[in-house]
Amino acid sequence: MRTVKLLLSFALIATLFTSCYTEVNIDDDEPRISINQLLSSYELWYVDINSTKGPGETPFLQKAFTISFRNGVIYANNNIVGLGDNGGGFGIDVGGYDAYDMILDVSHDIDGFDTFDVFQINSNTIELYNPNNDTSYFLEGYQRSNFDYDFVFYDNIHYFLQEYEAWEKTYTSEFGAINEFDNENYLQFLAGGNDSTFQSSQDENDTAVNNLIWDYTGIYGIGDVSGDMYLKTLTLDYDFFNNEHFELSVINDGKIELFHPSSETVYEFEGRGYIQYLKNGDTKGKVKTSVDKKRKFRKNKVDNPRENTRFK
Repeated sequence: MRTVKLLLSFALIATLFTSCYTEVNIDDDEPRISINQLLSSYELWYVDINSTKGPGETPFLQKAFTISFRNGVIYANNNIVGLGDNGGGFGIDVGGYDAYDMILDVSHDIDGFDTFDVFQINSNTIELYNPNNDTSYFLEGYQRSNFDYDFVFYDNIHYFLQEYEAWEKTYTSEFGAINEFDNENYLQFLAGGNDSTFQSSQDENDTAVNNLIWDYTGIYGIGDVSGDMYLKTLTLDYDFFNNEHFELSVINDGKIELFHPSSETVYEFEGRGYIQYLKNGDTKGKVKTSVDKKRKFRKNKVDNPRENTRFK
């Protein structure tokens, strides 16, 4: 009887293992998309920086708003200025890649080599996991025709302000009360550090950027306006005459308008010294490297009350 029980037990175990093995074979036989097909299935991959998980940073992903994989070449939109126009919407060539067995190897022109495990999260989201720093980046796929360049532009206005070495005041309205800010002719918004530092100068117009003397350094904040994606608030923290509050409108890629509610004065500033991030070779502007800019989760450090504004 004992022998029969042992034989029955072995038979049951063998049956269970056979059943498990059969299920694995069925899963393995399902058709799978290749990694190259996956990476090229969307023209643009938006780097959702706020979804990043892990303790480390991968420089070229930390700086990019979008990346694209095209025939072994990686393109990136690292600048807000020109977003949607540069490289036909793809951005600039920043390096090469090799993809195989759900592994992505990247050779970035400036930041060097990185390798990633690639996971498909859903129909338009992938995870790039970097085992060298134990950090995952999540990318959302779009075609250029349905990608909202305007949303990305206005959602990242603080980076737009940082992409010029200085902003020169070129217009002051004749209407509006005289106020302390009338004396400020240049503004500068600095990348890196706390990512919220500005400087101002009262130097004469047409002064070369390299010759500007920055009279004041403080903290600035950008705020949203409910119901109006195209209007922002800008607060400059001047300790010696309180905060200055503005409504900020973008006229074009190189000009902004600042409305000063307390005096009802309108100013226009034009960008001087465009900074092109991570472009090799000749460039019309200054070239910045990985140390100068990185995207990160951002909270305004200066309150942006909107009292007595034109827009209600």
